[in-house]
Amino acid sequence: MKADTLKGHLDALVLATLRGGPAHGYAVIEELKRRSEGAFDLAEGTVYPVLHRLEAEGLLASSWSTVSGRRRRVYRLTRRGESALAAREAEWRAFSTAVEAVLG
Repeated sequence: MKADTLKGHLDALVLATLRGGPAHGYAVIEELKRRSEGAFDLAEGTVYPVLHRLEAEGLLASSWSTVSGRRRRVYRLTRRGESALAAREAEWRAFSTAVEAVLG
């Protein structure tokens, strides 16, 4: 699926992926792909800017960790991020209910 199709929804998807706990960027990409059964096979150039923007907005926080000699930035939801995710989930449910009502 193209990143353009996800425009407006990618933030919520990334936040939801991190609800289960902290993860580095590549793990977020892989989890999106796994949960969507391959539909969301997104490039790093699509996901990393989202992670950086969500962190700048205070919805995510990050720290560095070293695993097997490799340094990685690990992202986690903040309280603001948890609240934002809850709001976006409610918006999505209302939107999808309305679309389903129209499409039948």
